[in-house]
Amino acid sequence: MNVTAHMEAVYAEVRRRNPGEPEFHQAAAEVLDSLAPAVERHPEYVENGILERLCEPERQLLFRVPWVDDQGAVRVNRGFRVEFNSALGPYKGGLRFHPSVNLGIVKFLGFEQIFKNALTGMAIGGGKGGADFDPKGRSDAEIMRFCQSFMTELYRHLGEHTDVPAGDIGVGAREIGFLFGQYKRITNRYEAGVLTGKPVGWGGSHVRTEATGYGAVYFAEEMLATRGQDFDGRRVVVSGSGNVAVYAAEKVHALGGRVVACSDSSGFLVDEDGIDLDLLKDVKEVRRARISAYAEAKPTARFSARGTVYDVPCDIALPCATQNELGLDDAVALVKHGVLAVAEGANMPCTPEAVKVFREAGVLFGPGKAANAGGVATSALEMQQNAARDSWTFEQTETRLAAVMRGVHAECRATAEAYGGNAEDYVLGANVAGFLRVARAMTAQGVI
Repeated sequence: MNVTAHMEAVYAEVRRRNPGEPEFHQAAAEVLDSLAPAVERHPEYVENGILERLCEPERQLLFRVPWVDDQGAVRVNRGFRVEFNSALGPYKGGLRFHPSVNLGIVKFLGFEQIFKNALTGMAIGGGKGGADFDPKGRSDAEIMRFCQSFMTELYRHLGEHTDVPAGDIGVGAREIGFLFGQYKRITNRYEAGVLTGKPVGWGGSHVRTEATGYGAVYFAEEMLATRGQDFDGRRVVVSGSGNVAVYAAEKVHALGGRVVACSDSSGFLVDEDGIDLDLLKDVKEVRRARISAYAEAKPTARFSARGTVYDVPCDIALPCATQNELGLDDAVALVKHGVLAVAEGANMPCTPEAVKVFREAGVLFGPGKAANAGGVATSALEMQQNAARDSWTFEQTETRLAAVMRGVHAECRATAEAYGGNAEDYVLGANVAGFLRVARAMTAQGVI
C-alpha cells in the first residue's frame, strides 16, 4: 500500500467536494500530513475507509434565521450546524456568532473538534455551528429575538444524547440563556444537558468561563516543565481580549508570569506593569468597549492600531483570538525575540507557515486541538453534573480540568514519541492520538 498516494487522494477529494472552503482544506491538510505513521501501522483503517469518512460530516445543516430589529425592520441571517462525527458520543462543539461565519469555517471548526474532543478521553463526538450574525452593537432585545429564531430551527436536531452545543466567539452566557429558554419553551422539557456554558445558578459548571484560557496555560506549563522551565518571571503576550484571553492571562499571573500585551480587532495594548485584569474585564465584559479604553484609563499602558501584538518581545505567546491570526512574519519576529513556547488558545490561530517556523526553531508548540481542549473538557464535566443533578465546587472542577490537561499533554507526548520518535512534536502527537481513538470506535461500529 502506498500510504502517501492514499493520503494525497483523500485530500484531493476533500478539495473537490468542498470548493471555496480554504479553512477546512487547511485543517484537513494539517491532520492528514501527520497521519502517515498511524496508517502504515494500521492498514485496516484504509480498508474501512476511515479517512474518507472522517473528512465527510455525518450531517450538515444550513438554515434561514429571520428576526426583527429594534426599528421594526426584518433581518435575515444564515445559520449553520455541522454534525461531524459521533463515534465517541453526542456531537459536541460551540456556536459562533460573527459576520465571518460560513460553511467552510464551521466545517474546519467541527473537524478540529473531532480530534480535540477525542484527546480529552471523554465520551463526546465532534460538531460546530453558528451564524453570520454580528452581536456587536445590538441590544439585548435584538439578540434575544435572534437567538429565539435561531433555536426555533435548530432545536429539532439537538438533545443531550444527540448534539450538545456550547458558546464560542459572540456566544456567551447571555446568548446561551436565550437559546436555552427557547429550547425549553418549544420542547416543554428542562433538558439541562442540551447546552453547556450556562450560568452556575441554573445548571452551569464552575470554571466553564475560565476553562479554555486556564487549560491553554496548563498545557503550556506542562510543555515548559519538560525542559525544566515554568511561567515564573516570564514575559507573556496574549492575543485577543475575550473570554479565552482574559482567563489565560489570569492563570499566567497566578503562576508568576506577567502578561504585558493583549489585543482586539482594533489594535493591541502594551502595559509593561502587567495587564490589570480587573480593568480589562471592566472594559471588555462590562462596558463592551474597544481595548483602547484600557489605555485611556491607565497611564502606563499604550495602544497601537498598527502592527501586531506579536511585535512585543516575550518568552511565551498565547494566541487566543481567531483562526490564522499569527502568520509567517509574526512567527519570525517571535523567534527572533527568543520565544520559548507557543500554545494555541484559539482554534488554528497559527498559519501553516508560522507553525513550520516554530517547529524548525525548536520552539515548544502546542496546537489548538490539544492546548485549548480545556473548554470542551469542562463542558463535558458540565454534562456530567447535569446528568447527575449535581453541582461541583470551583476547586473540584478546576482540579478535574487540570488533570484532563495533564492527561492530554502526556498522551500527545507519548504518541509523538511512539509514532514519530520526537516527544516534542505535539502536532503529530495530537493528531495521531485523537485519530486513533476515533478510528478504533468507527471500526468497531461498522460502515455507517
